[in-house]
Amino acid sequence: MKQLFRPFCCTVTLAAAIAVVGCADTSPVKYSGIESSSRMTPNTSEDSDRIPFRYAAPVNWNKYRSITLEPVQIYGGSDAQFNDLSPDDRRKLADYMQKKFSEVLAEKFVVDAAKETSPSLRLKLTLTGADTTPQVVGTFTKFDLAGGPYNIVQSVRGGRGLMSGYVNYAVEIKDAETNELLLAYVTEQYPNAMNVGATFGSLSAAETGIDKGAEQLLEKLH
Repeated sequence: MKQLFRPFCCTVTLAAAIAVVGCADTSPVKYSGIESSSRMTPNTSEDSDRIPFRYAAPVNWNKYRSITLEPVQIYGGSDAQFNDLSPDDRRKLADYMQKKFSEVLAEKFVVDAAKETSPSLRLKLTLTGADTTPQVVGTFTKFDLAGGPYNIVQSVRGGRGLMSGYVNYAVEIKDAETNELLLAYVTEQYPNAMNVGATFGSLSAAETGIDKGAEQLLEKLH
């Protein structure tokens, strides 16, 4: 009886977790401490699920040759969305973000050149929220009777998986010479709901989200 009861308990617990995740809202907000937030408006494009607010000026990105990345900031406002993420983990994600965005943007631009090649861009990234993936449980939910079907549906929809970590951040890009704001948005990024590899390591889901976000920004700058 105990052997039958344990799987049932796990299924009930995960079903309850699904209900909680369904109600929890981790979407980015117009963070009050972000300089460009007052200029952002609701995003009506098809990527609004990942980027709920944005500002975009008409820009010919191809005229820019270089881009300078400011040190990634860790947001300290009362509307931050870090849950219980430790300061050490926040710094690890900020450092990873600095490295990843530099690597990806180098596919198109000269990054952090000693002398900016005019015209040039300046990029400010602000880490505004993140959460870890519970170890073992996060992997188990990809296959168990309660979490599996939920994650399959989320995978098709492009939604976040059950018990999966995420990362939220703000992007602000200016013309380095004129200081004109060209692009700004807040975004939430996370792995595909059926990405098992992103469940190994508590920060792996958030790091995978950073990977996806860097590639997404590169696409926007073409």
